[in-house]
Amino acid sequence: MLYRTFRLLFRFLFRLFYRWEIEGVKHIPSQGPVVICCNHINNLDPPIVGAAANRPVRFMAKEELFKVPVLSFLLRRFGAFPVKRGSTDKRALKSALEVLKQGEVLGVFPEGTRSRDGSLGKAHNGASFIALKGKAKVVPAAVIGPYRIFQKVRIVFGPPVDLENFQNQQWTSHTLREATDQIMAEIEKLLSKGHSK
Repeated sequence: MLYRTFRLLFRFLFRLFYRWEIEGVKHIPSQGPVVICCNHINNLDPPIVGAAANRPVRFMAKEELFKVPVLSFLLRRFGAFPVKRGSTDKRALKSALEVLKQGEVLGVFPEGTRSRDGSLGKAHNGASFIALKGKAKVVPAAVIGPYRIFQKVRIVFGPPVDLENFQNQQWTSHTLREATDQIMAEIEKLLSKGHSK
């Protein structure tokens, strides 16, 4: 109930202040495990992507945010869970795979941190590993800003990335990098297409 209420609130606020546009929601499968992989340009990315999606989205969030009392409460109520940045966080990995095991939607920013200039940065392999391990569909997404009051922000979802050929391979750092690069290439396409409009 709380998630639905805040989703409606965010949709109203984003329409009012950012004239937001949403494209490609139809590409998010209506059921089954899904990983939405998106670029990261602003702290508002998680709520704007979550509000735009047609299913509840659970996000990894840096553990520092869970030390802020009220914010921690809200994050947990929204289904977010902490992750330690800069290291392999087995607890966060387990939580992410549990989300997919339950047939839910996981939101991930493969770059791991916000881009300072809006360009797409180098991604970590965590998103591709989680998606492959959780046997989830991977939906690329792009937030096209910048976030400026009363200027347009667009959220574009693309068709699921075909990672089927990686499922039967041994997941080495090399194959995971290939899968990650494939995901990021699709995000780049969405960004390029979006900026050209």
